[in-house]
Amino acid sequence: MNKIFNLFFLFLILALPLSQGVSAQCKIVNNAFKDGENITYDLYFNYGIVKAKAGTGSMKTEMVNYRGSSAYNTRMLLNTTGLAGSIYTVNDTLISYVDMDLRPLLFTKNAFEGKDYSQEIQSFTYNGDGIKVRTNRIFNGEKRFDETVTTNSCTYDYLSVLSLIRNLDYSGMNPGDQKQIQFLSGREIVNMAVNYNGTSKIKANNGVTYNTIQISLTIYDAAFKNKKEAISASLTDDANRVPVIINTHLNIGAIRAVLKDVTGLRN
Repeated sequence: MNKIFNLFFLFLILALPLSQGVSAQCKIVNNAFKDGENITYDLYFNYGIVKAKAGTGSMKTEMVNYRGSSAYNTRMLLNTTGLAGSIYTVNDTLISYVDMDLRPLLFTKNAFEGKDYSQEIQSFTYNGDGIKVRTNRIFNGEKRFDETVTTNSCTYDYLSVLSLIRNLDYSGMNPGDQKQIQFLSGREIVNMAVNYNGTSKIKANNGVTYNTIQISLTIYDAAFKNKKEAISASLTDDANRVPVIINTHLNIGAIRAVLKDVTGLRN
């Protein structure tokens, strides 16, 4: 009888981590940012031989109530003006809600880029067995898709992935090392590599020279055969991991955001 009881007790112990499911696995301790952080950027547009100051950007994080629970709301704005704006207009608003464990809850993007306007919404629901994401996109007034995808692995959107990379542990990594994650691109769950590219000193537009960690994000297809560079960033090599530079690829050219000012740091 005691033997049967001991075997049953052992089974319960071994099964306990499994019962926590993907919801528990996706939890990350946030040490990098807090409520009230506000970062402003100067934007530069790169397209062929054209390299011009393009406008302003910002990324602001606030603590909010999301469906009855505390959450971080991050809002990123990118707005081109002047010569760059006349060549290719960018007026994007990206909004992300993540819970206190940095799990994505909701992502929205309203984007005027060139002559096109798109709206995108991704809503995340967690349970013990996996994650459901309802994702939809409207492009120039036409609904492109409205679907629900499911996964058993932690998955990130364009903005929540910045919260993730700011809290990853890069100690002991060498240039060329990667961390693999999942990423939601439209209605497709794809593989993404967080590439560690070493460190460097960078002088931001606030006149401060920062020691930075160089990171790039590469999107792959399911078979890892095709890849696309999504974002590259320079993060301060300290506890705050502030993005000093963010390079974002557009349909035409790229936008480079360079830190102009930062307030409300956590550390």
